[in-house]
Amino acid sequence: MIPRYSRPEMAAIWTEERRLRLWQEIEVLTCEARAARGEIPAAEARTVRERAAADPERVREREEVTQHDVAAFVDVLAEAIGPAARHVHWGLTSSDVLDTSLAVQLRDSGRLILAGIDRLRAVLARRAEEFRHAPMVGRTHGIHAEPITFGLKLLGFWAEIGRARARVAVATDEVAVGKLSGAVGTFAHLGPEVEAHVCGALGLGCEPLATQVVPRDRHAAFLTSLALLGAGLERLATEIRHLQRTEVQEAEEPFGRGQKGSSAMPHKRNPIRCERIAGLARLLRAHALTGIENVALWHERDISHSSVERVVLPDACLVADYVLDLATRTLDGLLVYPDRMRRNLELTRGLVFSGTLLLELARAGLQRDDAYRLVQAASREAWENGRELREVAGATAAIREALGAEALARAFDLRHHLRHVDAIFDRTLREATS
Repeated sequence: MIPRYSRPEMAAIWTEERRLRLWQEIEVLTCEARAARGEIPAAEARTVRERAAADPERVREREEVTQHDVAAFVDVLAEAIGPAARHVHWGLTSSDVLDTSLAVQLRDSGRLILAGIDRLRAVLARRAEEFRHAPMVGRTHGIHAEPITFGLKLLGFWAEIGRARARVAVATDEVAVGKLSGAVGTFAHLGPEVEAHVCGALGLGCEPLATQVVPRDRHAAFLTSLALLGAGLERLATEIRHLQRTEVQEAEEPFGRGQKGSSAMPHKRNPIRCERIAGLARLLRAHALTGIENVALWHERDISHSSVERVVLPDACLVADYVLDLATRTLDGLLVYPDRMRRNLELTRGLVFSGTLLLELARAGLQRDDAYRLVQAASREAWENGRELREVAGATAAIREALGAEALARAFDLRHHLRHVDAIFDRTLREATS
């Protein structure tokens, strides 16, 4: 991922220097595990620990010759260690080092992403509570439907991102496994005890049954969890983009002092943050598809997944971390206009209460279809002639005869629509903590 969309803490996990340090630690831990089992002299294992060093530039130079990154690394490590290097990479295949170090990077990335999700949900919870009872129109198909509150809308996103968190947590645990079981996973040259020692020291689980690699369904699940997280963030960003439209103007992403929305039109305040979130979410979905494609390798392993993973795994982690932070800052500074929400709610002159009017007529004894057609005709009259639906309904003989003044007033009572808001909040928050 380009630096523009990378945050330092996540980027540090994926540097070449960090990767080589992990490789080095795996090799050293393997030697120490063998020494503890009496397979190599303890003094020589200490020498490996003390002298092990793999300069990234030297490894790059050596790879020009070997055309193999792990082989180049082992050569450079041997140069630094000296004669005791005969114990390095004993019984290991390249994927033992690669997949185990990758598991550490993905686990650490997953933890950063989970922390980012928690920060976003804290902001969403606070803003949802702030606007718990702020009425606005609910829209289906982009058309005014019935009243809701802005707090309910934000609480829905809070719940969705909570489900995304659960998926990322499971996927992070699932991908945090290493393997040191050799060329086809049979421990032909090292015992499972060595693998357990190394993975335990790194805070990883052990792949119970590896081929030459850790099976790639684990990595596909991790990428898919990030794609679903991205989809939820895109839905949130898309909502804000729609609410920021000039014709709607119910909410607006923050616009900094000195910021310019357009190089040509000084008045512009565009939802560029939310558009960026929407765009980058597409990358997460694409990377998930690539991860699924990587599952079906030939026999015990081919290398078709390797080049792809060098791009998509760090990229997906960097993107997820970045868009989470961007969404958090956007929601934290979101400008909300409750008065405009109220005006938009009233824009259709009571049409949003047509469903309640229909039910009141049915309650009064009319057949549902008859009631529907009465309200539909009254709604058309109100819309086409700029009249209040309540006025038109009161002037319609069949409606007036069926409903008394009290029932007619009840049909247009905003409080009736929003009377269960607190119950929905309580239920949603309770389920999240159960």
